[in-house]
Amino acid sequence: MPLMTIADRYNLRCRNGWGAKMLAIKRSVAIIAILFSPLSAASNLTSQLQTFFSAQLAGVSDEVRVSIRTAPNLLPPCEQPLLSMSNNSRLWGNVNVLARCGNDKRYLQVNVQATGNYVVAAMPIARGGKLEAGNVKLKRGRLDTLPPRTVLDINQLVDAISLRDLSPDQPIQLTQFRQAWRVKAGQRVNVIASGDGF
Repeated sequence: MPLMTIADRYNLRCRNGWGAKMLAIKRSVAIIAILFSPLSAASNLTSQLQTFFSAQLAGVSDEVRVSIRTAPNLLPPCEQPLLSMSNNSRLWGNVNVLARCGNDKRYLQVNVQATGNYVVAAMPIARGGKLEAGNVKLKRGRLDTLPPRTVLDINQLVDAISLRDLSPDQPIQLTQFRQAWRVKAGQRVNVIASGDGF
């Protein structure tokens, strides 16, 4: 029997079916590894964003869910990107987050769902009515579905006057009230000025 070359042995195995099966298995494993590597990177980034927003919303929301809306091929290339937001950005809803990997900057589109307490009217409140503990209450719900500038701290409403009619369970916004006037029209007041030149 003549000596078989390596190529002949490989061809013999392939004809027997064993080599073809091994080759198919190796290719399948390689394809699965390639397909799932962006998913594991996205999963790691999601947990980093979850931690980032949980820290940003500490004291406001006790339940935060984050989902990345950016395409996987546009995610940052490093394992631990430096995450930041501009100071005037909202902290929930659809937001943009800057992820830095060295000199590489990528903006990520992220959806943040936050659950916490917000202030609602406990009963009908007429325009010009005083907001006090008896006619407002805290309600728990999704903060990202509320109108902008909804009041989250009931202490912001101390001595506040409603600027419009409010219905029960209506979230109270910062634009719907003002602080009570400290001085009334016609009231006598003493003005004291001190300092150089007075």
